[in-house]
Amino acid sequence: MPISNDKVLSLPVSDQDRSINFYVDVLGLELLSGASMGPSMRWVQVALKGATTSITLVTWFPSMSPGSLNGLVLETDALDSDVALLRSKGVVIEGGIQEQPWGRFVTFDDPDGNGIVLQESSAQG
Repeated sequence: MPISNDKVLSLPVSDQDRSINFYVDVLGLELLSGASMGPSMRWVQVALKGATTSITLVTWFPSMSPGSLNGLVLETDALDSDVALLRSKGVVIEGGIQEQPWGRFVTFDDPDGNGIVLQESSAQG
């Protein structure tokens, strides 16, 4: 099968503006698009700088309720300072940094309760 990459992940949210604030202003992703898709929908797309995969902040899929996604994994090379920065911006990170043989990580939720993992992989991971 000639699949070449992941293109878009749809992330279910209840309020696109609030989610833009979180993903762009708090997590540091770039806003790629906020285009209207008719009178009541917008195509809101964010991405990490330089990434080939982007995230759409969707409100229009009845089968995808806000907060139902878990396991969005983001990689960092500076977990300690990123955790401090996230906490300074009001992100609740319970339990602190967890250690595993493959690296370290924290978990937290976006404003809708979608689960996010921020990890720093070890050289062996």
